[in-house]
Amino acid sequence: MASIKNLKKDINYVLGDVIEYALDVSILKNESKKGDAIIDEAIETFDTLVAKVNAKGVENKKAHFKSLNGELETKAKALVEKINSL
Repeated sequence: MASIKNLKKDINYVLGDVIEYALDVSILKNESKKGDAIIDEAIETFDTLVAKVNAKGVENKKAHFKSLNGELETKAKALVEKINSL
């Protein structure tokens, strides 16, 4: 099982890269309002995922962290698709 520390790092790096990509694309295409909305969504996703990682009282930790990893992947892909549609 991957450590909680590594999961938090993955969340931070992936969503940080998504935010950086959103900034770059929104500046290049002069779509700052749409880019800001995507960045806000990425920050909300970050907060939600970190809160779920820090949740106490999880019965099956391995399954919980595996589902969080999958949720990170799907939400990051959705955000990148939104950025690509700008």
